[in-house]
Amino acid sequence: MGVRIYPVPLGMSCAYLIQDEGIVMVDGGTPNQISGFFKAVEKASVEPRKIRLLVMTHGHWDHIGSAKAIKEITGAPIAMHRQDRDALEKSSMRLPLGVTPWGRVLIRVMALFTASLHIPTTNVDVILEDEGLSLADYGVPGRVIYTPGHSMGSVSVLLETGDAFVGDLAMNMFPLRLGPGLPIFAEDLQKVKESWQLLLDGGAKTVYPAHGRPFPAEVMRRALS
Repeated sequence: MGVRIYPVPLGMSCAYLIQDEGIVMVDGGTPNQISGFFKAVEKASVEPRKIRLLVMTHGHWDHIGSAKAIKEITGAPIAMHRQDRDALEKSSMRLPLGVTPWGRVLIRVMALFTASLHIPTTNVDVILEDEGLSLADYGVPGRVIYTPGHSMGSVSVLLETGDAFVGDLAMNMFPLRLGPGLPIFAEDLQKVKESWQLLLDGGAKTVYPAHGRPFPAEVMRRALS
């Protein structure tokens, strides 16, 4: 039947289910979003225990907040890059820098909001290194690719179909951006651009950001030119 993709809205962030012979979930949303998780898997007619891997694109609070609870429900291991694993294993709160004027304003507001936030901790079961990870053993035709820049432990999932699940390597939602493009927060914007070139060279065709609707990868090619 081919690859099927289901959005999983989890607070202000959108996770994704990727289903082929197996099922992989990308990201874990903000804290306390289990009701949203159950609604999404019911809508997709997916049995939670059939999810075989949980890939965290990076360690920011709005991507790993419900990861522990989802792991307990599904029994699936969590994969995360070694440079961001402390965010989940130690509830280490780290915010990126604003790289646009609006980003610098918004990150100050976010810092106030997240000052007392606690992320439920759990072990990272599959520690990703820079070479990434094939998803073939999990029944999905694609791989996890190391794409640093937004955070230094950011990863993306790139399928053989050209579908790219990039976390915050791109954004497409107000009030972050008025349209699709580069993130307004990043630890290293130059590395973001290098990571995007890697994804484009790897055959990325459609971008699935964590904030906003999917859009053609050609938008990112133009942003780099």
